[in-house]
Amino acid sequence: MAKKKQIVYPVLFMIAITVIYTAVLAFINESSSDIIAKQEALRVKRSILYVVDLPVSEIDAEVESAFNENINEKSFNDKTYYEYGDANGLKGYAFKFSGTGLWGTITGYIAFDSDFTKILGIDFISHSETPGLGGRIEESWFKEQFRGISLSETQTIVLKPADGGNIDGITGATLTTDSVRKMVNTFVTETLSFAKEANL
Repeated sequence: MAKKKQIVYPVLFMIAITVIYTAVLAFINESSSDIIAKQEALRVKRSILYVVDLPVSEIDAEVESAFNENINEKSFNDKTYYEYGDANGLKGYAFKFSGTGLWGTITGYIAFDSDFTKILGIDFISHSETPGLGGRIEESWFKEQFRGISLSETQTIVLKPADGGNIDGITGATLTTDSVRKMVNTFVTETLSFAKEANL
C-alpha cells in the first residue's frame, strides 16, 4: 500500500502542476492576442512603407499615419494588394508574396512602380533560413539591390556573375539566394499577368 501512495502522490502532483501551468499559459496567450495582432499589423505596415521607399519610423503612431496617408488596401479576385500614392497621384503597387526557401517558407512584400516597369523594393517578413547565412536576406544591403530593377516577363532577377546579373548572392547561402531569385521571378510573371487582368 505504501508503494502505491509513493507512486500516486507524485503523479497527482504533476497532473495538478500541469493543469495550473496550462491554465496560466492559456490566460497569457488569450490576454496578449490583441497586442500580438496589433504588432503583426504594424510589422506589415512597416514592410509596405519600406518596399515603396517611404521613410519608416520607429514610432508606431507615425507608421500608422504614414500608412493611412499613402497606402490604400485593394482587392481583385480575392487577391489583396496595396496602392501607393500621394497628392500627385498613383506611384505604385505593393503585394505580399511567399515561396519555398531552403528550410521553409519565405514570406515578404514587394512593390512595383505604377507602370509595372521596375521594382520599387522588397522586404522579407518571415523565413526559416539559417541565421548568419540564408537569414541575411533580411539585411539592408541585400534588399536594397532590388530597388530599380527593370521587370521582365521571363527573368527579372539574375544572379551575378552571370551575364546581365543584377543581384549579388549571399556568400555561403547559394541555395537560399537562388530560392529568392526563382521566387521573385515567378512572382513577377504572375503579377504582370494579374495587373493586366485587373486593369492596373
